[in-house]
Amino acid sequence: MLTPEKALADLAAHFTPERTAPGMREALRRMIPIAELEPPGVETISDLTLPGPAEPIPVRVWVPFDAAENGAGLVYFHGGGFVIGDIDTHAPLCQRLAAASGVRVVSVNYRKAPEHAFPAAVNDALAAFDAVQEGALAGYGFSPDRLAVGGDSAGGNLAAVIAQHRRGKVAFQLLIYPLLQLLEIERARQPWQEGPLLSREVLTRIRHTYLRSLDDVRDVRVSPLLADDLKGIAPTFLLAAELDPLLNEGAAYADRLAASGVPVERVVINTVPHGFLNMTRILPQATEAIVRAARALDKGLG
Repeated sequence: MLTPEKALADLAAHFTPERTAPGMREALRRMIPIAELEPPGVETISDLTLPGPAEPIPVRVWVPFDAAENGAGLVYFHGGGFVIGDIDTHAPLCQRLAAASGVRVVSVNYRKAPEHAFPAAVNDALAAFDAVQEGALAGYGFSPDRLAVGGDSAGGNLAAVIAQHRRGKVAFQLLIYPLLQLLEIERARQPWQEGPLLSREVLTRIRHTYLRSLDDVRDVRVSPLLADDLKGIAPTFLLAAELDPLLNEGAAYADRLAASGVPVERVVINTVPHGFLNMTRILPQATEAIVRAARALDKGLG
């Protein structure tokens, strides 16, 4: 029988830093059918594009059964270190969030490095959110007054950037083990430096692949944890994994938001690694955690 430990070790072998970006992208695509259970059904799933700064941005929209009548919607950004991942790899997660929350979800396929280095992903993320906020998805029931931003890992980074740069327009943010800074790779007093899918070596590779210049690490669009002013940011739910090199920076960001008067709920799921929400077949905690995040999203968009 395939144990969670053996399954995680097998998955980690596909994501070694020496792999090329195309090779890692293909490894992630192959991983999903192995690691994911079939998600619950939703009423409609639609593929379309939103206007972008360089080219149309592919997106996918999930409208759940009995979608919230208030037009609540989540603009979601997938993880993958700004290099891998796409709408398909994170489709089960997005569909689960929609089904469990009753909130419409749109997943954004932003441009990725190394083909498109910083700030391409940020520019696409901002453009996609602005388009939805200006009514591009009104036909799918999205209300400009009930928009959340969310994402996992690097996608959580993009969501945090949008929440900072679109204050007053974002109603809620859902951050899932977010990558909030690229300045410090060697974490001081961090109990888990090496996870099965994320390590110091991988973080270093992300930094050098995503950024054209290492001078950009202090840009708050790269490291939103370094922003001076966090007042007025939308209420936040932050889901963390205990066995994650990003655990401490998520805690630090939650503390800074709370100190700035932002309502924050932070939940740590024990004994699971970074990226575990994409492993519903391997880790039973994943489905439970998604439901918990979905309920927070529903409540936050009320």
